[in-house]
Amino acid sequence: MLNSSLRQLGSVLRAKKISSVELTQMYLDRIATLNSELNAYITVNPEASLAQAREADAVLAQGKGQALTGIPIAQKDIFCAKGWRTTCGSKMLHNFVSPYDAHVISQFNNTGAVNLGKTNMDEFAMGSSNETSHYGAVKNPWDTARVPGGSSGGSAAAVAARLCAAATGTDTGGSIRQPAALCGISGLKPTYGVVSRYGMIAFASSLDQAGPMARSAEDLALLLNTMAGFDERDSTSLQCEPEDYARDLDKPLNGLRIGLPREFFAEGLSSDVGLAVGTAIAEYKKLGASVVDISLPNSRLSIPVYYVLAPAEASSNLSRFDGVRYGYRAPEYTDLADMYEKSRAQGFGAEVKRRIMIGTYVLSHGYYDAYYLQAQKIRRLIAQDFVEAFKQCDIIMGPTSPTTAFNLGEKGDDPVQMYLSDIYTIAVNLAGLPGMSIPAGFGANNMPVGLQIIGTYFAEAQMLNVAHQYQLATDWHSRAPQNIKL
Repeated sequence: MLNSSLRQLGSVLRAKKISSVELTQMYLDRIATLNSELNAYITVNPEASLAQAREADAVLAQGKGQALTGIPIAQKDIFCAKGWRTTCGSKMLHNFVSPYDAHVISQFNNTGAVNLGKTNMDEFAMGSSNETSHYGAVKNPWDTARVPGGSSGGSAAAVAARLCAAATGTDTGGSIRQPAALCGISGLKPTYGVVSRYGMIAFASSLDQAGPMARSAEDLALLLNTMAGFDERDSTSLQCEPEDYARDLDKPLNGLRIGLPREFFAEGLSSDVGLAVGTAIAEYKKLGASVVDISLPNSRLSIPVYYVLAPAEASSNLSRFDGVRYGYRAPEYTDLADMYEKSRAQGFGAEVKRRIMIGTYVLSHGYYDAYYLQAQKIRRLIAQDFVEAFKQCDIIMGPTSPTTAFNLGEKGDDPVQMYLSDIYTIAVNLAGLPGMSIPAGFGANNMPVGLQIIGTYFAEAQMLNVAHQYQLATDWHSRAPQNIKL
């Protein structure tokens, strides 16, 4: 049952071979056994989850229900869920219980899915290793001495360790794709605006995007069918015709043109990752695809551009956490200004403070034109590079991360090296494009390697088709961590 796809789980639930309560309890038991080792979940509420499961069983008993009815889904702790503690991995929100549901949560509730719990994450989604969480680092199920990636590391670890059927994540600069790669699962960042950001605690509003995380492309398609949709409460939500993202899964890949950016295969890419990605590309050739050499000349600037724009937006978004209305408040202070200062000094972690300070600096008088405005101009050039590239190819492929999962604490003292973990993913967010990562083998120390697939705007169905056909021909996505009991 633990290795069943979402479609298979839906079938057995509708056939009443297992109840949602039984399925939910099975996952809750695994969480109780394994979470102390992996630290994938921040909050679990068995009573609330089982109540949803009973409601789902009542719907299924009537012969009704949708594709995800009764299926337990883990939710990244960045999504507000009514009655659930929503911390965003922070001390600042350690006691915040949301009075409303995020759009993504509502979408899952409307289908009858079960909220299995809130997964651990880098504080306010700022990090590439899930080590900045106030609740401690998440451990990679393949090797608990290594990071799972971030910021959606809790969701990735939970899926890989079979602590949920699937999970949600968010991706600001690679935070779905990079942990998916490091944990050996599949993850999709949709086109910016396809999934509403309402009720998703903001980091960098022009970059943040919610997306699904699961073991296979087929599962991602079913999840995205639920998550996508226009929401008038989000001014950046796109009003598109509803579509079935699973519609093209079985299309053959004959004639597919795969673009390989030379910048993705240059210095900085570890040899083991390069070998695995090269082998995956060779498999695509067997499936009928052809390869085109392309260039994304401005992608090398994506890291400095991102670390100007994202902190700038973060410094604005996080100004609301002042200790007055909700969140952490310093226990001792002399006046209002002192309360602000102490609450923020005590409530924010080191990485969040670093980014707030950088963001405030680049937005300050005398530096706005030199940094922020220049970064916005280069962002447009990066997006234009993709437009030109897609004139030559249908899909872009390359590594998701330059290395496999690194050791816990290995890059904690060197923020720049940590930031470089996202060197292949950030440009996709800057351009607002869809991107995904799927398992593509193993590198050094038997750690998973991710293959990144990038599509043009609104090409999610095509990307899922490309990923699914590869997964029909290989079994990397079905591998499970050997040290995790199934």
